[in-house]
Amino acid sequence: MYAPALSVSRPWRRPAAALAALLAALLAAGCAAQAEDAPAWQPGAAASGGPAEGEQPAEPVGETGKAISLAATGDVIMGNAPSRLPADDGEGFFDDVKAALKADLVMGNLEEPLTEDTGTGKCGPSPKNCFQFRAPPDYAAHLKDAGFELLNQANNHGYDYGPKGYENTQHALEEHGLKHTGAPDQITVVEVEGVKVAVAGFSSYVWSNSLVDIESAKRVVAKAATMGDVVVVQVHMGAEGADKSRVKPGTELFFGENRGDPIKFSHAVVDAGADLVVGHGPHVLRGMEFYKGRLIAYSLGNFAGGGRSLNPSGRLGWGGVLKVSLKADGSFAGGTFTSTAMNSVGRPSIDRQHRGLGLVRDVTRSDFPKSGARLDEAGRISPPSDAGA
Repeated sequence: MYAPALSVSRPWRRPAAALAALLAALLAAGCAAQAEDAPAWQPGAAASGGPAEGEQPAEPVGETGKAISLAATGDVIMGNAPSRLPADDGEGFFDDVKAALKADLVMGNLEEPLTEDTGTGKCGPSPKNCFQFRAPPDYAAHLKDAGFELLNQANNHGYDYGPKGYENTQHALEEHGLKHTGAPDQITVVEVEGVKVAVAGFSSYVWSNSLVDIESAKRVVAKAATMGDVVVVQVHMGAEGADKSRVKPGTELFFGENRGDPIKFSHAVVDAGADLVVGHGPHVLRGMEFYKGRLIAYSLGNFAGGGRSLNPSGRLGWGGVLKVSLKADGSFAGGTFTSTAMNSVGRPSIDRQHRGLGLVRDVTRSDFPKSGARLDEAGRISPPSDAGA
């Protein structure tokens, strides 16, 4: 389990590279322009293929030497107050996936504020074709009970109830001992089994570190590399929809909104010092690749959408738990992907049909034939032979 870091001492593993990247990145700065929010719902479509049935391993396969385990999920929405909250006020909402989430540090993308109505909802009195979410502040207890320890706020719904709703979310998390990340220039450092893990969140919105300003992103990550032994990037990137499981070079747009260039961004932050990139945002699973020995998961899909806040149809209902073991120098020591699925009311459960794993394997082979992660039928992750390129 993690403990708060008491200092931000410079690590031994890569000071020269980190400082060089930081100095280079300081030459350029900027911020993403805020754009109009887009619908979260998309029509569902089923995917073909998938591995044989069988239980998924919950723990990563590690190599020799000390390593820490990091677990991560995609989008998490527990419900939408006041009228679309889960049964029993969310009690036991994550029970079916708690075992799969167990790790030294458990992270999720919190796709809604935890706040009372601030009177500043982005949709106003006419919410047609506008989607805003919130759950009561005490729902932070459900995240704690599930095993989450750090939540990312860098996404398109983080400001659904304005700056007050954003701040209320941070207070709610902190009251339950949960960390948060994603604000501009925010680098959250936690100590995990004696290893300092620095986490930063990115999106294309002004309330977060910028996804579209690559030089600014590199500067943040280079700074993080001087603060932690291991650097994790959480990033909300890519266009949305059931047909958006493929990753291609170039900028992705959604309703005219710049959702970043996922490959360019991910490679740039690894160059700047990131050891793991955790993507989410398209509402579907995407492939995984290794770049310079570091794992990039381009999207972990939808994990939870209580009250049908997220469409559970077809591949939009599939998500997963990514679990990665990293050594103290940030190098990859093993990993697993466990398939999950939302039920008809958006509650997450283990998917014993492994549909998500089948999709991730398929699109990884198609999109990254040389650099793609190798996932076996049990969900174990390994790098390709040329992963260091």
